[in-house]
Amino acid sequence: MTDPFSISVITPSFNQAAYLEQTILSVLNQNIPSLQYIVIDGNSTDGSQEIIRKHEKRLAYWVSEPDRGQADAINKGLARAEGEIVAWLNSDDYYLPGCLATVLTAFAQNPDTGLIFGNVLSVDADSRPINLMRYDNWELNDLMRFRIIGQPGVFFRRSVMKKAGLLDTSYHYLLDHQYWLRLARIAPIQHIPKTLAAARFHPAAKNVAMATEFGKEAFRLVEWMQFDADFSQHYRRYQRKIKAGAYWINARYLSESGEIKKAIASYFRSFFYHPQPVLEDWRRFVYTLVSLLGLGKLQPLAYKLRDSRRKRRLSESQIGIHHES
Repeated sequence: MTDPFSISVITPSFNQAAYLEQTILSVLNQNIPSLQYIVIDGNSTDGSQEIIRKHEKRLAYWVSEPDRGQADAINKGLARAEGEIVAWLNSDDYYLPGCLATVLTAFAQNPDTGLIFGNVLSVDADSRPINLMRYDNWELNDLMRFRIIGQPGVFFRRSVMKKAGLLDTSYHYLLDHQYWLRLARIAPIQHIPKTLAAARFHPAAKNVAMATEFGKEAFRLVEWMQFDADFSQHYRRYQRKIKAGAYWINARYLSESGEIKKAIASYFRSFFYHPQPVLEDWRRFVYTLVSLLGLGKLQPLAYKLRDSRRKRRLSESQIGIHHES
């Protein structure tokens, strides 16, 4: 019989040797006796396999073989998961100390909750904090409006996973968000105001290297929600807010990738459907607009104000999972 408080963590890995050991140790050093840790490597050629072998005695399972992408690798791990609670952690991200104990306690205290998510720290290639991504008590309708949750801070019950099925391998950029939607359709989700994990932003990361592709999948998700039997009724009720969210997330990624004119156009489309996302994201909109107008003297000031705000948020949160209220 499965331990009701056990947890399974899957790490999909492909040519991330520079970060992989930190990821592995962040899981193994959680001091959770009932941990099942699975590593699925996509036949890496950069030394990742040697790193995995170094820790294989503490792994429940690992394999290195070609796959059909990240979702396929995660699905291989999910199919082997035996813990009551399940999560995946990408090979360039890491958990903060005490993360898994905090998550297990939260699930034990909330037996009806199917998915729990915490805040996520943004770090650079050298693990230096950049920003703190704080979330709120979002529900299914919020996710449908593209309130994006940082994937490393998400955990879900295996019983809910079995009802939802595995990840849709046709998604490559918002595969996690599409899955959260499917899980949230089955059981309540809950935010805990703790910083649980760190997400790494570096030039090779998908959210940096392939930023423009995220918006394309956002619009694909809109179409999916419109026609999927489980979501179509919700879609009809909230379609303007959903479209606003899709154009907003597209604008954010376009802005990050330097496609300023397209970003501004997408911001205005978002505002047309429903102004809330743009108004809440007004600082980024201003940074983008300043870039479009070529106001060279103002742009450094805008970035300085942004960085100052991020540092203040990091200082206020004290970064640790036990310090947020």
